[in-house]
Amino acid sequence: MTQESPPWEPPIAGSESEHLAAAVDRMRWTFRWKADGLDATGLRARIGASALTLGGLLKHLALIEDHYFGAKLHGEPLGAPWHEVDWDADPDWEFTSAADDSPDYLYALWDDAVARSRTRLASALASGGPDTPVELGWPDGRRPNLRRVLCDLIEEYGRHTGHADLIREAVDGRVGEDPPTDWRP
Repeated sequence: MTQESPPWEPPIAGSESEHLAAAVDRMRWTFRWKADGLDATGLRARIGASALTLGGLLKHLALIEDHYFGAKLHGEPLGAPWHEVDWDADPDWEFTSAADDSPDYLYALWDDAVARSRTRLASALASGGPDTPVELGWPDGRRPNLRRVLCDLIEEYGRHTGHADLIREAVDGRVGEDPPTDWRP
């Protein structure tokens, strides 16, 4: 009998598509664990001079998920709550408005965005793989492929998971690289 790996563990020897998807998912799981289980005060906590909060990061990464796998990948317009925002008036809206949101709302917003992204990513990888061109191109007409979007998302999560690591340690001392094997959000 073999022990089943936790869902954030990448494959031992998978394909490029499997490894790219697993790298994104590992960052998602780690980020979610760092933000998990906090009340409104914990989600609003800041460290030092930074205005970043775990609540703001949850909301920001939910936006990034919808933008990357809806708008960039498929050319779909952003849905609620993103389409209602005047981004010119408040370009950091997702960060600043999170202080007014309940923990349940912030966790559900991120969880739902990630669920949509996982479905969209699996479909794109199954139908065309990492070389699939995405819909949202650059001003000069070039169109990145799905591989580029995934690498950009890994970078985005890497940066913000590091932020979350520092904030969470300041909130209640939680540290570590991976969630405990039996943890689930």
